[in-house]
Amino acid sequence: MVFTFGTAFSYGVFQRPFGEAFGVSPVALSGVFAVMLFTFFIGSGVIGVFAARVPARIVLLACAVATGAIAPTLYAVESPVGLTVVFAVLGLALGTVFVVLASVVPRWFDRRRGAATGLIFVGNGLGLFVLPPIWQRTLTRVGVRQGFLVVMAVTAVAFLLAGLTCRRPTWAERSTATAGDLLEWTRGLVGTRSFRLLFVGVGLAFAWYQLLTAYAIDLFAARGLTAADAATAYGLIGGVSIISRLGSGYATDRVGSLRAFLASLCCAAAGIALLFLPQLSVLAVAIFLTGLGLGGCATLYVPLVMGIYDPEKDTAIVGVFNVAIGTSALVMPLLGTASIAYTGGYTAAIALTFVATLASLWATIAGTTSA
Repeated sequence: MVFTFGTAFSYGVFQRPFGEAFGVSPVALSGVFAVMLFTFFIGSGVIGVFAARVPARIVLLACAVATGAIAPTLYAVESPVGLTVVFAVLGLALGTVFVVLASVVPRWFDRRRGAATGLIFVGNGLGLFVLPPIWQRTLTRVGVRQGFLVVMAVTAVAFLLAGLTCRRPTWAERSTATAGDLLEWTRGLVGTRSFRLLFVGVGLAFAWYQLLTAYAIDLFAARGLTAADAATAYGLIGGVSIISRLGSGYATDRVGSLRAFLASLCCAAAGIALLFLPQLSVLAVAIFLTGLGLGGCATLYVPLVMGIYDPEKDTAIVGVFNVAIGTSALVMPLLGTASIAYTGGYTAAIALTFVATLASLWATIAGTTSA
């Protein structure tokens, strides 16, 4: 789990070194990374829907092979199209590992499922904390192509180990639905108002972070931090999220996943609002609050939706809602980068990020009420 979100949301670190190495503009690179997030969420979501009948081990080992295969590819890639293909495959592998682990591990637990989910999602928070500065230092010291090779090789080994150890519990029912049954089930979901609202709410619960990632490091640098310190400050959002990933899991067991999820969105909204203020002391509080919000949102949407829909279709449920997250991921990095390029500042981008959190709050409340 460390390498899934950790690399997928390090694209803010990739902007400058990849742009210089391949001669690609920031907006074009944002398109490449938007495709990565699209396959990370939507591509893996589609795979998750149909992987409910497949042993988790086989899926994870296939992702390890794919990650290892693309590790040396930047030595042969020269064009934005080639970069897009590499990052599309990368996003698909990272996202599929996330879907499988996020949906299978909680099924080993009954009474403490919320706490267990929080613990496994600590891996995501740790990745968001350590991977951005690791990517930044690796790309600076050894270059883009060699740095990509090194980090991807380590990632492939981690996925291999996960594939060798992860499996569904023998007592848990595994979906026996055919592909046609799953498509019919999905069409039935889409036909309900509660699902459509929750689909929007979950998608926007990640949209604010996708927007923030597109400009956070540059924003922190504009506030007076060095490039390395800005990457570290961005990583601290993921570091702080570890606290809420653990805490939100236990909170779910006590007050329910919905209340904890909504509280996380409120923390994120408060932290984003503070980004309008330029003081570094306020920035520290903003990082802390957005970290708390990120951890809760990223952790709690899984128990939230699995508590509403049939847990037998574990990877299918998580996969469907990953499509929601991927839909926003396709446009948010481009939207954030374009708003900054057009206005020459960060106010519009911060405002868009704030609006996304409020819209997520409304849609989630409306969707769960109608459900």
